[in-house]
Amino acid sequence: MTTAPWRDPALTAAARVDDLLSRMTLEEKTAQLYGVWVGASTDGDGVAPLQREMTADYDWDELITHGLGQLTRPFGTAPVDPALGAQALARAQRRIAQAGRFGIPALAHEECLAGFTAWQATAYPVPLAWGAAFDPPLVEEMARHIGRDLRAVGVHQGLAPVLDVVRDPRWGRVEETIGEDPYLVGTVGAAYVRGLESAGVVATLKHFAGYASSAGARNLAPVRAGVREFADVTLPPFELALREGGARSVMAAYTDTDGIPASADPGLLTELLRDRWEFTGTVVADYFGVGFLQSQHRVAGTEAEAAHAALAAGLDVELPTLKCYGKPLLEAVRAGEIPEALIDRAARRVLIQKCELGLLDEDWTPEPTGRIDLDSTANRALARRLAEESVVLLDNPDGVLPLSPDTRIAVVGPRAADALAMLGCYSFPSHVLTHHPDIPMGIEIPTVLEALRAELPDAKVTFAEGCGVDTPDTGGFEEAVARTAEADVCVAVLGDRAGLFGRGTSGEGCDATDLRLPGVQAELLDALVATGVPVVLVLLTGRPYALGRWHGRLAASVQAFFPGEEGGPAVAGVLSGRVNPSGRLPVSVPREPGGQPWTYLQPPLGLAGEVSNLDPTPLYPFGHGRSYTTFAWESDAAGAEITTDGSYDVSVAVRNTGDREGAEVVQLYLHDPVASVTRPDVRLIGYQRLELAPGESRRVTFRFHADHSAFTDRKGRRIVEPGALELRLAASSADVRHTTRLTVTGPVRELGADRRLRCETEVAPETGATV
Repeated sequence: MTTAPWRDPALTAAARVDDLLSRMTLEEKTAQLYGVWVGASTDGDGVAPLQREMTADYDWDELITHGLGQLTRPFGTAPVDPALGAQALARAQRRIAQAGRFGIPALAHEECLAGFTAWQATAYPVPLAWGAAFDPPLVEEMARHIGRDLRAVGVHQGLAPVLDVVRDPRWGRVEETIGEDPYLVGTVGAAYVRGLESAGVVATLKHFAGYASSAGARNLAPVRAGVREFADVTLPPFELALREGGARSVMAAYTDTDGIPASADPGLLTELLRDRWEFTGTVVADYFGVGFLQSQHRVAGTEAEAAHAALAAGLDVELPTLKCYGKPLLEAVRAGEIPEALIDRAARRVLIQKCELGLLDEDWTPEPTGRIDLDSTANRALARRLAEESVVLLDNPDGVLPLSPDTRIAVVGPRAADALAMLGCYSFPSHVLTHHPDIPMGIEIPTVLEALRAELPDAKVTFAEGCGVDTPDTGGFEEAVARTAEADVCVAVLGDRAGLFGRGTSGEGCDATDLRLPGVQAELLDALVATGVPVVLVLLTGRPYALGRWHGRLAASVQAFFPGEEGGPAVAGVLSGRVNPSGRLPVSVPREPGGQPWTYLQPPLGLAGEVSNLDPTPLYPFGHGRSYTTFAWESDAAGAEITTDGSYDVSVAVRNTGDREGAEVVQLYLHDPVASVTRPDVRLIGYQRLELAPGESRRVTFRFHADHSAFTDRKGRRIVEPGALELRLAASSADVRHTTRLTVTGPVRELGADRRLRCETEVAPETGATV
């Protein structure tokens, strides 16, 4: 085989794969279409409910004689030393290659949502924190580091990022999302994709599509999104990440929309993704998603029918392990029930990707030697920077923050002294180590309590837990109140515990009935406030919680969304003043715990009004965040008339008028007063983070194009309509600083796949500013 055309690197990947496919048997082609999860538990407890039912029996030695498509999570299944794991993976790959006729190894994939989900690997902030930072270049740099770590141990594909747009914050996987706005999700998600792909790792967009719109915020529930919501909210982040990020894989969602499961939807996986968006990579199943077509969705009566439905729709690879794409598929093809052409189509996509990764070459995987550091000093510095940028100062009405360096501080709360309070569900300690209680954490994770004591060495810091995260026990209230009464200020550290399938208050399968703080934490906060001592609330959570109950009663409020292994020092830095907070809310913080679902992307009927006694207006809106310095804005944008294919530059000069360095996030929103279908009152179309020294001024210019006003009309077309528009320069979705009015003229214009997705931004020094 060494002289066959498919081995010739001078040929195109397509030519090499066509030659290879012509030589392969049906079994060999089919073997490229599934992964195998070696070492995964089948007791139903290891990863997910139904795991046992979704795993087929197989003989490993016999299986790999036909080749193998993927290896599932060789590092993310159990604790393994990185160097030893890399050597074991290389040996397994050689064994797979030697067993088959063609010497082709498997493609190894791993989770990498908030860092490589492996023992001793850096635990970065969760995606909701990325959204809070409003800093795509920093997210891209983080993803590049993650990709390098993955490649260092022999992993080829990362199952990230999550591009679901939050539609109901009660959903357990909100922590995995970037926020409730499609433009923010798309631009930050595309940055992550660029970083991961630049390291040679295949980025996998998930969950395609609509997963976060599940009814009642229940994991894996049916999706109730309308056609226009799906087109204008759900899909744009995926389109942007494919076009601007260059993602090479997409993961089909578990859910069904209007009765059609995503894993069996050719309109989604083929007509839209491939025919309209011209995607050429691979579509992989969410874990057990092909089998779910039979067992959960009931659109297939047998495993073979599930395989047929998925393949016909355009789903190429069954993950995490073989079930439907194994023996049931082979027998159905031989019986003439499933066209072999579907196998060929999927296998061709898989093998082209393997060719691009070098896995069809003879020197595909050298065995690594020496120590492998997955939590390097550079990684930790990057994790610290992102954590610091993501912390949101919600309120500081009396200037209690920063804390005095020699004050008496009572630190209270169930999240103050727990390292896991920093981590999301898909971090290795939360995701895997809970099943290995005797194994050490593997990385250093300072708690808020430890970090605050280090940050303020002259302060007198006491601690009381007060209560558990989600238990009903109030026995610790008395001590917590006593410690608070003795202090000058109380720092109440409350929030979530990340977990899986009901084992946490946030995470996959950990959905909430409402947005009250878990357990008796609200009652604890009431007791602390009742002491009369100033209370600074610090939230370490995976979703926003309703805070209206304490509005006006707290000295300050700080929100951090699972900020990772360096989150403790980041939060402590904000409390001490070493860090000037610059995070902005990627999700609205509600006033009341009920009344969900609600996001800021509401048409007029979704806003407060006299027709209902319920006011959904959030306590803190999307994009909100305070600073320890002040900023002045000035814009001379006077408005203009443009055509339906025209553009307009709107700019603003921002000056730091305080006495310390700080960051402002300039946000551009679109308001469409009259349209042929209802539109959100405002929606984000551009933003720019500015780092400014005291007295420094910079000018931000947004190049608005009429394409950015497009929406899906009654006929399902994406159009630009003539009429009036408003461009709103704002510090949040509710804090508008300047408004520019445009008149759009000309005929209705229908957009194609080449539409402009991003609002281009330029930043320049403002030498003659008067602000």
